[in-house]
Amino acid sequence: MHHDQPAIDYHMSKQLHNKVNKEVLRQQLHQSQEERTTLSFYQYAHIPNTAFFRDHLYSVLAEIGVYGRIYVAQEGINGQISVPNAMLETLQACLYDITFLEGIRLNIAIEDDGKSFYKLDVKIKKKIVADGLDDDAFDVTDRGTHVSAKEFNALIESEDTILIDMRNHYESEVGHFENAICPDVETFRESLPIVEDILDGQYDKNIAMYCTGGIRCEKASAWFKHKGYHNVHQLDGGIIEYSRKVEEQGLENKFKGKNFVFDERLGERISNEVISKCHQCGAACDTHVNCINDGCHILFIQCEECKAKYESTCSLKCKDFNQLPDEDRSRLKTSLQFNGTKFGKGRYKALHQHDQLDLG
Repeated sequence: MHHDQPAIDYHMSKQLHNKVNKEVLRQQLHQSQEERTTLSFYQYAHIPNTAFFRDHLYSVLAEIGVYGRIYVAQEGINGQISVPNAMLETLQACLYDITFLEGIRLNIAIEDDGKSFYKLDVKIKKKIVADGLDDDAFDVTDRGTHVSAKEFNALIESEDTILIDMRNHYESEVGHFENAICPDVETFRESLPIVEDILDGQYDKNIAMYCTGGIRCEKASAWFKHKGYHNVHQLDGGIIEYSRKVEEQGLENKFKGKNFVFDERLGERISNEVISKCHQCGAACDTHVNCINDGCHILFIQCEECKAKYESTCSLKCKDFNQLPDEDRSRLKTSLQFNGTKFGKGRYKALHQHDQLDLG
């Protein structure tokens, strides 16, 4: 293989998982000069033998130097990956060679330095997006109408349209379409009943929904059509494709701020507006980070001044903890609770940056 990748022993018949320390991989990635492209794709399809398909896919992708996170379920596949630029055509050929992926759209990232992923994970899941729905109760293929960026702009200008952001609160906090309803949720599963309450039987309205790349809207639009909403539309290709078409076609960009992404970048800029604030000082900021205290790791928004002040942590408590000797951190880690101990996603009300570390 000619592409520059970490020295991982990928003997496909023997090893179908990465076994190298993640910090080593992350360091190797950032030191690498290899040009890579980040992209995403999804497809609902029937995959009866997920274990066999998962192992085959891992073998094929690892061989061409793909990194990323791919979920495989009996209902389909959902992937966010990066690939060496020299292998882009090979990747496409490999995916198209799989019958149900033939012709699948690859959503190329907007802002991308190729440092989005540092290893390859292909995992078997119950569903490719956790939604809490009983798929046997409705026709998941009877989805909403896909509309182009131009059509979407016209649709959301109408007074008869209800515009719904199908993403989580920490995603819409840094960027969303003008006048969109943004549910205050941490998961897609939570959003469906909340959106149903918001719609409240307005069956004659046009429903326009959007998400990052389109996958959540595939399921949500089918669900709301099942619930009796017939005029359901979804943004084709999500925010990623919208941004590309806006630039290519010279359309008005109605999306304000950043598009949150679930990789090392944590965001890509769609417009110049900064619509959110630093969770610690309130300054205009839309940079998501994870607290570097491994016992916390909460996702939050932090400006450069607070990053220096709190040494890349979310609070004085985490900052003090991170300064302790290794043996003290190991001893105290399981007995202390931090902002992110219970995996809350970016809740400003959960951030108490003035808390002091109590060593008991």
